[in-house]
Amino acid sequence: MIRKHYLLLILLAIICTPKAMADDSWRDNVKDLIYSPRYFGPSAFPFPELRSGICPSRFEVEVRGQYHYYTGDKTKDFFVRALVPFVKGRAGVEVSCLVKEDYKLTPETRDERHAVETESPISYNGDIVVSAFFQLLKSEKWVDAMLNMTLKTASGSRVCDARFTDAAAYWFDLTVGKTLLKNASETASLRMQALIGFYCWTTNKIEHRQNDALSYGAGFTGTYRNFSLTTDLSGFYGYENNGDRPLIIRNNLRYEYKKNIISLRYNHGMKDYLYDNYSIGYIRCF
Repeated sequence: MIRKHYLLLILLAIICTPKAMADDSWRDNVKDLIYSPRYFGPSAFPFPELRSGICPSRFEVEVRGQYHYYTGDKTKDFFVRALVPFVKGRAGVEVSCLVKEDYKLTPETRDERHAVETESPISYNGDIVVSAFFQLLKSEKWVDAMLNMTLKTASGSRVCDARFTDAAAYWFDLTVGKTLLKNASETASLRMQALIGFYCWTTNKIEHRQNDALSYGAGFTGTYRNFSLTTDLSGFYGYENNGDRPLIIRNNLRYEYKKNIISLRYNHGMKDYLYDNYSIGYIRCF
């Protein structure tokens, strides 16, 4: 009987040991990952949000389904966001997160990124992003100016497949906006906004523990009755030039009815951002 127990333990050890080794083998790839937008998933390095230059005055809760397409990577995810204004609309806090993501890579993209798997074995969560913004100036004669400070946590999963970095990042930016045209009834308008800032993220390299970038963006918002369309060109310019200079054209069409907003987005990536993004969201205002 004792021999049988020993044989059983040996057999279990033989079965379990390779699995344990396989489970840990992904750690060997981490040192080879390239911590830049070009070599990570579509949401690993969020672009600074180009706002209007005016702090939002309403509470907002958003849910959004997103599809990110690139020939070597097809990703689906589910995004949630909450925005809370305070100080009579002169400041606010926004918290967002991807709560579920799935992907499918080609073998070539997996190898280029030093990832382990070509498909997600399970659905996983993304990083939590917390933004605080403050109204610095509000003037119809001059411009509206707003300061934004954002922290991205290291809460995202699947670093083994270069989906999220498992490292913190932060950025600061100054946004200015000005209404160029509007009719007497204020049912139609055209507004311009632009931002300039600093973007920093932690890397996995001993010699360069962080990468610094200049962030920038400019765009227009047109409104007509309950519809609005915002288009902007935004990006950031990293120090290391290792795929850290992404650029994106963002388009956001919104329709609002009684504090309910339907949002359709299409984003086209360029340079070091390889994806086209399609999404539909529902926003409830309070």
